Amino acid sequence: MADGTMRAWSVVRPGPVEEGSLRLVGKPVPVPADDELLVRVRACGVCRTDLHVVEGDLPVRRVGVTPGHEVVGVVAGAGARARGFAVGDRVGVAWLRRTDGGCAYCARGAENLCPRSEYTGWCADGGYAEYTTVPAAFAYRLPDGVPDVALAPLLCAGIIGHRALRRAGLPPGGRLGLYGFGGSAHLCAQVALAQGATVHVMTRGAAARRLALELGAASAQDAYARPPEPLDSAILFAPVGELVPVALRALDRGGVLAIAGIHLTDTPPLHYETELFYEKQVRSVASSTREDGREFLTLAARYGVRATTHTYPLSRAVEALTDLKAGRFDGAAVLVNDLS
Repeated sequence: MADGTMRAWSVVRPGPVEEGSLRLVGKPVPVPADDELLVRVRACGVCRTDLHVVEGDLPVRRVGVTPGHEVVGVVAGAGARARGFAVGDRVGVAWLRRTDGGCAYCARGAENLCPRSEYTGWCADGGYAEYTTVPAAFAYRLPDGVPDVALAPLLCAGIIGHRALRRAGLPPGGRLGLYGFGGSAHLCAQVALAQGATVHVMTRGAAARRLALELGAASAQDAYARPPEPLDSAILFAPVGELVPVALRALDRGGVLAIAGIHLTDTPPLHYETELFYEKQVRSVASSTREDGREFLTLAARYGVRATTHTYPLSRAVEALTDLKAGRFDGAAVLVNDLS
């Protein structure tokens, strides 16, 4: 930082991650705006949305963007109007970066639907770098006594899983199906189990199925398998549109399917009688609110929710994303800053 530059990963050309779309480059250390904090990155979780940004599944919002939105770091500076944090404080930086605060959606508490919302690691440079910035009003206070690596996945995977669980409308003591069992699903499962749900997991990876059973799932089988009992609710975490009718067929009458991802491949035609009739519902999940984040962090502390993590040096971010793409690990990957 002596010369005002840092090392950061940059999406130089959206495309397959294994073909060089993400490159380690030099960038100026960001200067925080008046209401922003400058954050020295200590750890950054690896989210499937990062892969969608790198590979071009999401449209380009910022040319050459630095991905990463599950950031745990330390405040290194602040703009003149930034409030609530001091230099040296540990903070969390999540996906939702900024909203206009004045539209009809923000006014009714649905800031995740704000048409002028901005997102960390997509609209603005994120945490695959030595430093990033965040509006102080969108930074999270983090609990003491929990390591950086354990906290990082909670800041998106945990928060979005929590919102997806709410959108799924699971009744007390209900039967929940989780399709895909990566970073978000394995945190969501812990909350659902702690609240008395019966959880069934459908996922492609043998390691993920083992983890599901270790966490207390009643069953774990292949992604396309039928769960052993009808489901009251289901959440689709895998970005695979072909699984939508599969999950709908597994629902009991009046069941709800929540689709948690920001990106989903095309869904096949749905058969009304077998997949939608009897008042089944499909609901999407659009980002999350700051209140979702605060609520989830409180629940995570109450229930002892812990991420299963696999650490990579930040200098090996491409390897981590490639392993995520191939399903080579259970739980969540976390990048630990070795660039500073």
